[in-house]
Amino acid sequence: MHHRFRGLAVGAVALLTVSAALPAAAAEPPGRQEHPARGGLSAVVRYTEYGIPHIRAESYADLGFGTGWAQAADQVCVLADGFVTVRGERSRFFGPAGRTDGSLSSAGDNLSSDLYFRGVRQAGTVEKLLAEPAPRGPSRQAKDLMRGYAAGYNTWLRQHRTTDPACKGAPWVRPVTTLDVAARFYALSVIGGQGGAVDDITAAQPPAARPGGGGRAPDARALIRAVRERAADADMGSNAVAFAGGTTANGRGLLLGNPHYPWQGGRRFWQVQQTIPGELDVAGAALLGSPTVSIGYNSRVAWSHTVSTGVPYNLAQLTLDPADPTVYLVDGRPERMTRRTVTVAVKDGPPVTRTQWWTRYGPVVAADDGSLPLPWTTTTAFALNDPNAANLRFADTSLGFGKARDTAGVLASLGRHQGMPWVNTVAADSSGHTLFTQSQVLPRITDDLAARCSTDLGRATYPAAGLAVLDGSRGTCALGRDADAVQPGIFGPARMPTLKDAPYAENSNDSAWLANADRPLTGYERIFGTIGTARSPRTRGAIDAVAAMAERGSLTVRDLQRQQFANRVTVGELAAEDAARACAALPGGVARNKDGAQVDVSAACPVLAAWDRTAGTGSRGALLFDRFWRRIGALVPNAQRWKVPFSAADPVHTPHTLNTGAPGFTTALADAVTELRAAGIELDSPLGKHQFVVRDGRRLPIPGGTEALGVWNKVEPVWDPAHGGYTEVTMGSSHIQAVGWDGSGCPVARTLLTYSQSSNPNSPHSSDQTRLFSRERWVTPRFCEKDILSSPALKVVHVHGR
Repeated sequence: MHHRFRGLAVGAVALLTVSAALPAAAAEPPGRQEHPARGGLSAVVRYTEYGIPHIRAESYADLGFGTGWAQAADQVCVLADGFVTVRGERSRFFGPAGRTDGSLSSAGDNLSSDLYFRGVRQAGTVEKLLAEPAPRGPSRQAKDLMRGYAAGYNTWLRQHRTTDPACKGAPWVRPVTTLDVAARFYALSVIGGQGGAVDDITAAQPPAARPGGGGRAPDARALIRAVRERAADADMGSNAVAFAGGTTANGRGLLLGNPHYPWQGGRRFWQVQQTIPGELDVAGAALLGSPTVSIGYNSRVAWSHTVSTGVPYNLAQLTLDPADPTVYLVDGRPERMTRRTVTVAVKDGPPVTRTQWWTRYGPVVAADDGSLPLPWTTTTAFALNDPNAANLRFADTSLGFGKARDTAGVLASLGRHQGMPWVNTVAADSSGHTLFTQSQVLPRITDDLAARCSTDLGRATYPAAGLAVLDGSRGTCALGRDADAVQPGIFGPARMPTLKDAPYAENSNDSAWLANADRPLTGYERIFGTIGTARSPRTRGAIDAVAAMAERGSLTVRDLQRQQFANRVTVGELAAEDAARACAALPGGVARNKDGAQVDVSAACPVLAAWDRTAGTGSRGALLFDRFWRRIGALVPNAQRWKVPFSAADPVHTPHTLNTGAPGFTTALADAVTELRAAGIELDSPLGKHQFVVRDGRRLPIPGGTEALGVWNKVEPVWDPAHGGYTEVTMGSSHIQAVGWDGSGCPVARTLLTYSQSSNPNSPHSSDQTRLFSRERWVTPRFCEKDILSSPALKVVHVHGR
């Protein structure tokens, strides 16, 4: 152990030493084998309350080593499952018809997932990106982190037997390589592009040649709908707000981050503090499988991310050779598609071999039931261009945030590394600065290029959904290059929608336009998002709340905490009073449900009227309104839902006034009452009695509300009326952080990992923070050395690799 750790004063704490020889690497195809790092790696892992590790190391490889070891201790089954995915071995261990957890791709089954990821591995895609010089490729520090992470993960496997029933004794829990760790970064980068179209890529096959060509034409409306649904159905979202020094009590900045991510599977966050003395000291949350903090803070700056509206891919419409549908024309010259033949091992069956088809633009996409409903005919095919398929810079961008001293440093890391694939960044610092920026990797589709080069299909999809479909037969329609971009075909930093030093900067997954309602951002290309269009209920409620906070001033971290758990239902404030009034006016208090049966809804009217318009666990009427509003969404088109339509002149407060005369209104009310009564649920029953999770055999009531209601504290539970109402939360508020500074050198932070640190139900840290979330309580994390050492829960583990 290095000398600076020998004198560590830990008092009455548990002190453990773990060391292990590293095992051989997992089997790789010939020519692809890479052995885990051997020898010399070490780290100190200090655990404080709620199982949060504070990792100290002397180098980046050592830091990765400690991170991999500690992550495996909490999440080995989930991590191992993900490594099976990126190796393309799910069919071998779990069968071809099973499904992934959706964290690394949209594949409909294991076979589709394996065909894609085996193809990536077979093509050497990730190895080539690792070999790129920085900043286009990962830095030496980032590669050392990945190498160390693999070694730490393997050391934990060598020394421990997991007690998690999800993988106890499973043959697929195996050592990993640096390439496996890098492949997870790659999967996260392309999940908005290639990874979201895996079924379309692996199913695409040329049509049988038919005299005269022909075949069905693409349906623009279906494609627009698919692109919108793909964005809306993503298991990711988020809110974040930064407040400038002029709005706070001490002139320093404040940041509240509230990412909405899945509660199960490989896209969970994991809390950690990482320290290399004199080099790096950052705390926050890492995505599983990642050795870097994704969302976090240090002694001077804090940041969070929100999923952006940018469309991170485009399509090239190919004109095919009439004699061969695997040959396409560019400026009249034929180019043959590249065949990528992939073989996947299958459990209890023979190997499966399929062919994928690739072009200069990317893979051909075509699947009847895929995410992009596009045909491959004898005359036309479509190829997917995903610039994030050349992006392995996520780790360096995040590492740059951790080293930043202010918001300018955050922006500098984004500008240098350009590694954020599908998120916005919101940041605040101890000097009182704020930042919003949609700095992400997007195909360089300018509005001018779209006007010149869109096909008939693209002229419909680009303005409506931001999806460009360009004419792939014309060389002049190439994407080009910005001088400040690290790779060809993407936008450079100068084009990114960016707002600096506004009193507040907020995003809730709408476009950059209203990051601050008083300082709207304009002038960006359509592919980034819309300008002057209606905002979601969550955005409207968020802007209304944070603008009022900024106007009030004298803000502290406690105000951020109150905003997180205000549980304000934006749609309830807009519609509940109108609904209650219309309910009370129904003749005889009767309405007809979807089956045409008469339903006495009179008892619902006073419940809606008395409801407090929140989604707290004790709120009476929240469940009734929630179920009613879900039926409204299914029965009444948005354009008919409100009497006062959207106005770009007042985007935060329009549309409004519920149109209770719209066909479907009374049916929705009757359906909601029928549904609750059939489940034996009182109309005024408190929300927390029916929105809960089960942990350790106990129900924990869960606060918050669904996306449709516009609740900042978003949760998406599963409706299961046979067992009490809502049950398991599938996604929503995840790693929450409220951060400020007081000049002491230690950040003032409150955090909460809603689903807790470990996925192992036998761990004491599998539900401890979930119980806090249920009670709307917070963790006071320990950042500075004196605070870590004073933790009554302190346990110190020395981890070595030899």
